[in-house]
Amino acid sequence: MSDPKDNSHLFGLSEQEANRQLEIQGKNELPPAKERRFFRTLLSVVTEPMLLLLLICGGIYIVIGDRIEAAVLFSFVLFVLMNTLYQERKTERALSALKELSTPKAKVIRDGLKKQIDSRLLVRGDLICLAEGDRIPADAVLLSCNNLLTDEALLTGESLPVQKAANLTGQDADPSRRTQESLVYSSTLVVRGEGIAKVLLTGISTQVGHIGTALESVKIEKTSLQKESARVVRIFAGIGLSLCVIVLSTYVLFWHQWLKGILASLALAMAVLPEEIPMIFSIFMALGAWRMSQKHVLTRRIHAIEALGAATVLCVDKTGTLTLNKMSVERVIIGEKEYRRSDFEAEPFLSAASELLTYGRLASQKDPFDPMEIALLDLGKSQSLEIPEEKGWNLLREYPLTPQRFAMTHVFPSSTSKGKLVAAKGSPEAIAQLCRIPKEQLSSFLHPSDLLAQAGFRVIAVASATFEKDELPADQDGFSFSFLGFVGFSDPIRPQAKSTVQICRDAGIRVLMMTGDHPRTALSIGEQIGLPIEQGFLTGLDIDTMDDLALQKKSKQISIFARVSPQHKLRLVNALKASGEVVAMTGDGVNDAPALKAATIGIAMGNRGTDVAREAAALVLLDDNISSWADAIHLGRRIYDNIRKAMAYTVAIHIPIAGLALIPVLLKWPLILMPIHIASL
Repeated sequence: MSDPKDNSHLFGLSEQEANRQLEIQGKNELPPAKERRFFRTLLSVVTEPMLLLLLICGGIYIVIGDRIEAAVLFSFVLFVLMNTLYQERKTERALSALKELSTPKAKVIRDGLKKQIDSRLLVRGDLICLAEGDRIPADAVLLSCNNLLTDEALLTGESLPVQKAANLTGQDADPSRRTQESLVYSSTLVVRGEGIAKVLLTGISTQVGHIGTALESVKIEKTSLQKESARVVRIFAGIGLSLCVIVLSTYVLFWHQWLKGILASLALAMAVLPEEIPMIFSIFMALGAWRMSQKHVLTRRIHAIEALGAATVLCVDKTGTLTLNKMSVERVIIGEKEYRRSDFEAEPFLSAASELLTYGRLASQKDPFDPMEIALLDLGKSQSLEIPEEKGWNLLREYPLTPQRFAMTHVFPSSTSKGKLVAAKGSPEAIAQLCRIPKEQLSSFLHPSDLLAQAGFRVIAVASATFEKDELPADQDGFSFSFLGFVGFSDPIRPQAKSTVQICRDAGIRVLMMTGDHPRTALSIGEQIGLPIEQGFLTGLDIDTMDDLALQKKSKQISIFARVSPQHKLRLVNALKASGEVVAMTGDGVNDAPALKAATIGIAMGNRGTDVAREAAALVLLDDNISSWADAIHLGRRIYDNIRKAMAYTVAIHIPIAGLALIPVLLKWPLILMPIHIASL
């Protein structure tokens, strides 16, 4: 494997070739979101039956010279129009957020020189240099790397960093020889190590670009109450139109009064049509949005409020929603003794774990970016752990992780002797090899770590050694390691998760968990928060083998879905909706955005959530507290109930109004109610 710091053998594209390819391929960015044109929005509002009637009546009053009544009618139209346009113009900006997220700076090699450019200028074939903390600017294949780990949670939902390795075919990056571990993806983050990669895909062709395409194709459906109100308006519109024809025909055929006939027929149509329904929605939703904000819930799409009251299924993303998306040490095994988090402050643990924590810290980076190394550092600080070698951090040599051995070793000069301190940490199997555990004892040696893994923990082992010689060995096998213990990490569950799940279930809302994590981890988390796990789980591979009908059936029985991709989440949401469910979906990552937008109610995290997730969602939890969702349910159900009562009252009150408008026509009396009177009612 070549050293990524040695770029002498890498020339990269020439500036001339890069510019030529840029003209052919286009910029490395996503297309802007399609904005809904103002006049199209305006047309959709004014074509509402009630507003059309008000406009027609106002026009007639202008024709006959009654400008005051015309102005009153037009003021009603203007008020409703402005209020509705305000809500309608809150268009989706998810693709804009994706575009901003996917355009960091990029360090490239061109003409044999390393330089930094705007990532929008990257083209296929460019060589990019990656280092710890960098956001990857395009989909690429690794040509060389040193201990490279990437955080792909934005795309996969997997909470753990992914170990990467260089492509076996080197600079040619032969597609037939690429493996998943040699590929890095646009918008993901380098959490450790460094490398050089060759750009394969840019812009809309990247994995993030595919999510953007899926997001753009998702259409927001109307809520059940919107559909119901539209049905009621259509029925009354049909009745009103029929009565209009009858009244107008009566005036023209028997009394030859065209103008009065038109006004009488329009007045009757307005009396029949429940024109207050749009106003009821606007007022109730505006008040509901304000009340939601008091519960730390931001309303982005106003009609999601009434949909809350009808929700029947809540799809929850695990990483960052049910969990804190922050690694912490939960278990430590030293010898035959297992210590839990509750034991960490006790003296027996402090005495027993001092050496393990010291060497675990020494085997980590000085300024760690990896979540597990940060967790080790935090635990050491909480125990007031002092590491003399850390003050100078005079690292003599680092032996990085490799695909062949998932362990890393750091060598330091000792402050107390002439020898050297050697610290190693990695997978239990790799540390067992370094400690030269006999094969016949390997099973019993790994048994404690297997139990931790079955409980849903990420497990590493720590070992130490001393080295007296001046010349360091070529690889880690040259040290005589002593095993120190196992450390179990987990992504802690949010304190309110279990109670919120129970509140939802008590309210008749079924809770489903969707995650990119391992099924074993998903089952463990599901059991801890109170989800039914008797029916097992469904993986993304299982979903791929099912047609839509089979998926609908399974989604009614299973509550845990593991190893699912953004496309799987989207299929699950659509399957639930096709089954007649009113689906709420929570999430915080880029990978959640299509499902958030497709769900009846998309709910994003406000603090930890990505811009893409927030823009795709209908509601945003400002404090990232999912218990706010439970408060929102109660409030949404109350608003939903109030809207239904108001609609029932509106429909009922229009019956006598229609009678007052129709009776004078039938009895040849003067009109009692004119259009302006009915609009005022």
